Formats: sequence, C-alpha cells, structure tokens
Amino acid sequence: MKLYLVLAMRKPSFDDAVIAPHKAFLDALSADDQLHLTGGFSDGTGGAYVLKNIDTLETAKAIVATDPLAIHGSSELTVHEWNTR
Repeated sequence: MKLYLVLAMRKPSFDDAVIAPHKAFLDALSADDQLHLTGGFSDGTGGAYVLKNIDTLETAKAIVATDPLAIHGSSELTVHEWNTR
C-alpha cells in the first residue's frame, strides 16, 4: 500500500480559526477511507497525517492543496511518498 506523509508546520501567522475546518477536512478524508493516521505534535508546532488509497504523489498533493491549512496559508504543508515496511 502506498502511503503519503503530510507534515503541517504552523507559520507564525497561524490562526486558530482554521482548526475546526481542518478537522472537518480530515473527517471527510477518513469517511472516504483516505486517512490512515493523524495527530498533532506535543510542542504545538504543527502535526502530521498519513494518506492512504491514493494512486500518485501528484494526487496526494492535489488533495493536500484543499486542506484549509493550505488554503488559508496557516501552515507549511509538505507531502512525501512514504515507503514503509
């Protein structure tokens, strides 16, 4: 199974108002069986999520571009194809 690791690092201009829409985005991914795992970093600097059932890195990046964190510019999001054992 291909997995895609998404790192979401908060920018200094992070707005807490984006948290609820971001969680709704993650809930929708989960409902579509595209979210494998998610969580925030204990130091409050951001978080990560892992996408599954996605065919290509380009598709994963397109999905991540619709994340409210990306749309509102609150976080720097990077997507990595993740080789797991």
